[in-house]
Amino acid sequence: MTGLRRFPGLAARTPRPGRDRLARLLPAPPGAERAEDSGAPRVAVVGGGIAGLTAATALAERGVRVTLYEREAQLGGRLAGWPTLLADGTPVTMSRGFHAFFRQYYNLRALLRRTDPVLARLRGLPDYPLRHGSGRQDSFRHVPRTPPLSALGFVALSESFSLRALTRIDPHAALPLLDVRVPEVYDRLDHVSAYDFLEAIRFPAAARHLAFEVFSRSFFADPRRLSAAEMALMFHIYFLGSAEGLLFDVPREPFPQALWDPLAGRLCRLGARVRTRSAVEVVSVLSAGGFTVAATRGEEPYDAVVLALDPAALRSLVARSGGLGDTEWRERVARLRTAPPFLVSRLWLDKPVRANRPGFLGTSGYGALDNVSVLSRWEGEAARWAARTGGSVVELHAYALPRDADRAATRRGLLGELHRLYPETSRARVVDERHEWRADCPLFPVGGYRDRPTVGTPTPGLVVAGDAVRTGLPVALMERAATSGFLAANTLLRRWGLRGHALWTVPGRGRGAFLRWATRAGGGR
Repeated sequence: MTGLRRFPGLAARTPRPGRDRLARLLPAPPGAERAEDSGAPRVAVVGGGIAGLTAATALAERGVRVTLYEREAQLGGRLAGWPTLLADGTPVTMSRGFHAFFRQYYNLRALLRRTDPVLARLRGLPDYPLRHGSGRQDSFRHVPRTPPLSALGFVALSESFSLRALTRIDPHAALPLLDVRVPEVYDRLDHVSAYDFLEAIRFPAAARHLAFEVFSRSFFADPRRLSAAEMALMFHIYFLGSAEGLLFDVPREPFPQALWDPLAGRLCRLGARVRTRSAVEVVSVLSAGGFTVAATRGEEPYDAVVLALDPAALRSLVARSGGLGDTEWRERVARLRTAPPFLVSRLWLDKPVRANRPGFLGTSGYGALDNVSVLSRWEGEAARWAARTGGSVVELHAYALPRDADRAATRRGLLGELHRLYPETSRARVVDERHEWRADCPLFPVGGYRDRPTVGTPTPGLVVAGDAVRTGLPVALMERAATSGFLAANTLLRRWGLRGHALWTVPGRGRGAFLRWATRAGGGR
């Protein structure tokens, strides 16, 4: 590319993103600060979820001419929200449900800081309790945040660990958890299921059901199908690898108002075109270089393309776009699978839940119910409705459901478990309800790591982003989506001699020298 403007001098030192002094910085790749308008490359970003919004923002900030395509009417992907009208006439925002913004999601939070520098639109929940149907309950409120005290503190404070159960743990089998590195953890554990790995450790059954199963199901998969490597990575990110702890933040208002509307406005001010209700049908590779993108509103040429899609949409678009990638890459994309369905039920009740109910509760042993959120405890829109009506707004999640599950029966089952968990809700009338049954999250199955795409592809100028992408970094879930979006942008910016964006992650290896030594001494490497 020509027409690049360089600024002399070194970049200012990147401030640390959280409290963890061992957080890992990946410096911004060097280059020109911004493309000149006359020679700015054109990029199509396909998909308006976290990964696509991140890539679009990172590119537009360097003067790249970006067009963001989103097939739905709203941005946000799996964190989108849309308007609906309740039976009582109240306009509200429905979404696909609760998401936890953990403090170690450094790159996602960096994206949100573009429009909210101090993250004032997020608020912290004071606890993250877990409850089992047997009556056991665990909490993270008083657990130390710095490893290994975090794991030791959780064990000491938990009702799920007994001394007898702890003596049965096989320490040698547990060694891979002490020094998690990417991608080595996949070489060691991707061939084993999370369930079988915990069985081999002889991890206490009560703790496994209440703690590990709750977390593993956040990947929308049964532990018997989830790769043990993903579970070990999760353990590293939240327990033994990070000093940010397990408490998290939530948006003060629904997703569009708190997150995506401000970011879309900023994209437009940067000169990007944001096209919702615009499904991309085909991406074609031009013989002279570059691409054409055929979408709902016509066909346009681009210098590069970012595919930021869920697995099913990526499979479909690649299948329709015969020139993308090579045979081996296309076959791997075709093998990507989605996780089993999940259900989000949101209920507007005419009575409040008890004042001591937490804003979020993880559950196990309550049928299909995986967690309960009392939105009116922390989301402004729900709180205002509850204050005006004297009621409450409650949301129920059920993950990894059978694909042929009876939807009406599943909804009734979740309501019954809510009544069992919070008996006062059995006396409340449901003023209105909304139910979202979806199946578009990536599945991380045993042995599936090698099929997952990387950011780069065999086609120059074509990159991929999303929470299914292999980044080579210790990130997961929403943070993997944001990180891959920055990496996709950096890959393209490097092509044009433009400066990339710095990234942060939790430490990329076992946190302490003793833990790393124990792993090596035990043959865990």
